[in-house]
Amino acid sequence: MTTFDDRERGFEAAFAHDEELTFRLLARRDRLVGEWAAEKLGLCGDAARDYAQSIVREDLKHAGDEDVIAKLLADLAPHGFDRNAVLAALGKAEQQARAELEA
Repeated sequence: MTTFDDRERGFEAAFAHDEELTFRLLARRDRLVGEWAAEKLGLCGDAARDYAQSIVREDLKHAGDEDVIAKLLADLAPHGFDRNAVLAALGKAEQQARAELEA
């Protein structure tokens, strides 16, 4: 085994770790914004939990945030929420998720 092989394995391990942290951050963010949306939709208990989980699952369908934003907009627009409100909630949820993961 050479130093090059050791460095390569180190970089691969760091990359895998970073990807796992990103996945955990986004899943937590999606759950938090799903809980926020569930509250705005008047859901509580199991219905709110199920809705939040549906937001997490929605993000797994495609890369990027547009699928989550589209679902939230479709569900919240009839209740007076626009894209800016959804983006603000998504940003706030991401900040909270980051703080929780760093704690």
